[in-house]
Amino acid sequence: MNERKPIRVREVMKAKFDMVDGMTTVAEALRAMRHIETKALIVEKRHPDDEYGILLISDIARHVLAKDRAPERVNVYEIMAKPVIAVDPDMDIRYCARLFERFDLSRAPVIENGTVIGIVSFTDMVLNGLCKGA
Repeated sequence: MNERKPIRVREVMKAKFDMVDGMTTVAEALRAMRHIETKALIVEKRHPDDEYGILLISDIARHVLAKDRAPERVNVYEIMAKPVIAVDPDMDIRYCARLFERFDLSRAPVIENGTVIGIVSFTDMVLNGLCKGA
């Protein structure tokens, strides 16, 4: 039997991601995006007992653009998802893909010791994971 070495989430995740405050307007958040490939923004915790949030570009399209709302008048907290389903950096990407499928996710923050260290998507797992394992 061919024993396959597991590929871990930390090997395929993007370590560069953008974080915003929930009180930021959508317009400010879009201007603050530093990473060209960003399709999600991680929303910072407001205090130690809070949880991280996530704002997807598709959320902005659905809740701001499609409803003809002014991005300068909509705060991130109004349309973000919170709490997020997070992924452990040492998870095998096969299980991560199953988690994404089960909960209909496209991407998730990677959290280690209570801190976001990256973001992973189906694309990262397929392009970086399967190519690496092939």
